[in-house]
Amino acid sequence: MTLTSRTSAPLSETVLLERSEDGLRLPLLLWAPGPGWRMLSSAVLGGGWGERHWVLNAQVTPGYRRPDPAAHLAALAAEAGAEGPGVGLMTAAEVTDRCWAADEGAEALVTAGVGVHGWAAAPVPVPAARPGPPRAGTVNIVVALPVPLSTGALVNAVTTATEAKVQALRDAGYDASGTPTDAVCAAAPLIVDGHPEEPFAGPRSRWGSRLARAVHAATLRACLADHRRRVG
Repeated sequence: MTLTSRTSAPLSETVLLERSEDGLRLPLLLWAPGPGWRMLSSAVLGGGWGERHWVLNAQVTPGYRRPDPAAHLAALAAEAGAEGPGVGLMTAAEVTDRCWAADEGAEALVTAGVGVHGWAAAPVPVPAARPGPPRAGTVNIVVALPVPLSTGALVNAVTTATEAKVQALRDAGYDASGTPTDAVCAAAPLIVDGHPEEPFAGPRSRWGSRLARAVHAATLRACLADHRRRVG
């Protein structure tokens, strides 16, 4: 069997869907490039490394407390018509405000809720929760490259995307490296005819620098939009 690139399904073609849950209408995003893609993700469903056929980013209510998030996401993906193995993300941020950016073939799609944020190595204990409804605090990043990546380069891509996210948060005015529940997913085709695996995806490599710029642009816009929505 010969695998070919599925770059004919770019990340920009992610579909916005809606489902009914607990009396609410909640949106979700589905990117379904199909077989032939390898992904590395920190997601609760389909996390780790392997061939994946789709990525789902589902909006849930703030203060989500279900004990079975992976099963929940799998059910949502099945209802949306996704087939085969995939990646499932969730967030209390407004996924309808997703931001997409591209840089010479590298793509990034970001949803952001920065109501809860801080530094990963915070020197002080996390403060007690404020009264009132929980605040959304998740930055979900999905990146896609049109060329194959080695396993090490795929790890490098996740690192580069995370570094670009931190830069975008600083540029958006946040003294923070992220939120407690941020997630990332990097995707690349298994095979592209005539193109060997890229060995690097760091920020100074050809594809890593493009990825970094795309993630920075999408994350910056998403964070600024979230801030405007919350403060008016």
